[in-house]
Amino acid sequence: MPPLLLASSSPYRRELLERLRLPFICKSPDIDESRHADESATALVQRLAREKAQALASEYPDHLIIGSDQVAVLNGQILGKPHTFERALEQLSAASGTTVTFLTGLALLNSKTGHCQVDHVPFSVHMRELDKASIERYLHAEQPFDCAGSFKAEGLGVSLFRSTEGSDATSLIGLPLIRLTDMLIKEGIRIP
Repeated sequence: MPPLLLASSSPYRRELLERLRLPFICKSPDIDESRHADESATALVQRLAREKAQALASEYPDHLIIGSDQVAVLNGQILGKPHTFERALEQLSAASGTTVTFLTGLALLNSKTGHCQVDHVPFSVHMRELDKASIERYLHAEQPFDCAGSFKAEGLGVSLFRSTEGSDATSLIGLPLIRLTDMLIKEGIRIP
């Protein structure tokens, strides 16, 4: 089995990949994550996932490299990571009572052959009606400032949801394991 490399510094993605019980290492790629002019959210996450994997290919020439990227989309607008309390408050206030769609791009690059599989997995979150006090309590409790959409679905953020909709709940956290398993099987990896 070729060694696996997760092209990410995300502890959330690392924890998800551990579920597959395959040995892997992590390394953060250094890429420009800026959106190109007129680039759709789908095209953006697929490009960034591919670029993250490709950025490490020369350093790891015999690996299967996993790249992933995620954006949240609300009313056609891409929501980035809020980074601040104020921005997170704005994002969650705007999302109150609506649907936020998360698009997670996924790439699996065989750095030995150059073969790269790329896809994206959508997942929708239908938000509860949230008042300002509830949002502020949540933000103080969990501080999700490094998360697209301003909440941690794997934590207390789930309390903000009315319901969810999608084929792979792990895509909401940032690494769609069902689709990744399909890609790994195509590369000859046996799971379990």
